[in-house]
Amino acid sequence: MIHSMLSHMPSIFRKKWPLQLTFFVTRKCNARCPFCFYLAGADGEPDRAEELSLDEIEKISASLGRLLWIAFSGGEPYLRRDMAEISKVFHDRNKPSFLLYPTNGLLPDMVSDTTEDILRTCPNSVIAVKISIDGIGTAHDDLRMTPGGFDKALETYRRLDRLRRLYPNLELGINTVFCSENQDQMNAIIDAVRDLEGDKTHTISMVRGDLADGRYKNVDIGAYGRAIGRLESGLRNGASDMHRFRGGRLKASQDILQRRLILRTLYEQSRVVPCYAGKLNLVLGETGEVYPCEIRRRSLGNVRNYGHDMRKLLRSRNARAVVAALGDTPPPCHCTHECYFITNILFNLRLYPALAREYLRLSKGGVDRDRPRHPAGGIDRGPSTARTGF
Repeated sequence: MIHSMLSHMPSIFRKKWPLQLTFFVTRKCNARCPFCFYLAGADGEPDRAEELSLDEIEKISASLGRLLWIAFSGGEPYLRRDMAEISKVFHDRNKPSFLLYPTNGLLPDMVSDTTEDILRTCPNSVIAVKISIDGIGTAHDDLRMTPGGFDKALETYRRLDRLRRLYPNLELGINTVFCSENQDQMNAIIDAVRDLEGDKTHTISMVRGDLADGRYKNVDIGAYGRAIGRLESGLRNGASDMHRFRGGRLKASQDILQRRLILRTLYEQSRVVPCYAGKLNLVLGETGEVYPCEIRRRSLGNVRNYGHDMRKLLRSRNARAVVAALGDTPPPCHCTHECYFITNILFNLRLYPALAREYLRLSKGGVDRDRPRHPAGGIDRGPSTARTGF
């Protein structure tokens, strides 16, 4: 039985403690994607501390309490040889409903074997694995600077699809980073993903963060709007695009609303919903630094300096000051981080009417074949050439 989500309902009203943790387990990566803000930030940093050990992670886990969702990140998470052991620590102690693993798919054997170990030892969590596909064939390889990467990603998908048929708690998906260099290929990418055999989900993540080369963020907002419109049509028309876990229709409804809010954020260049960074959402770096989110780089502190006790760190004067300043710093940040939008929607009562409408539309199987509507009203406004360097 999947760990219950009901225990987190009080957080709808009292946003006092994190329920979603993003854990960057390593900076090591076997790809050099130019749109990766995390690796870009690592360049030139001398004498970096060692990664948190499994023993340290166990102590941190013990101080966190129950979590709804843990998103492992990197680097390439599967390069941590103890990824299955780390997962078991959080599964057993923090009882998360969801464990998320993004991967570039360059190591089919390692990803498959490790994922099966995780599935065996973490039976009460939904295990969501997202394989990155940012182009078709050599376009993907060139963008990620990984010769042969596309074929390896497909092989990883095929192996995980076999596991999906054996383990009902495996949620398999494809993630595509939307950037200036692949935005004109979105139709082909969406078609290719949709044609893959087996049930899976497809997400499109807007490029974000401080990049070494800012041109990748020179995106066509209209193209993003059209791409998410196609994903929305897929949700309305095909069960293969629906999440498999209980509550999957609600999550699909949230997906639709989330993408529309991100589109509105891009158009308006402002925060359109409250953000719970540092309150319900927390980021843990591989060396123990803790942040309210991935984008705001002012640290709350290093958990190693607090005896690996996250409660002590979060109650520190510095941590409280950093979190309090998030809503006061002019101008307010307005990122498009999809993972945080999930929490910002599901724990915001004011968005429940809109969420309910999408849920009912999906339940009725309604199809909107028009162009995606701008969330502020009207049809996808602005010429398709409207660009932003947000």
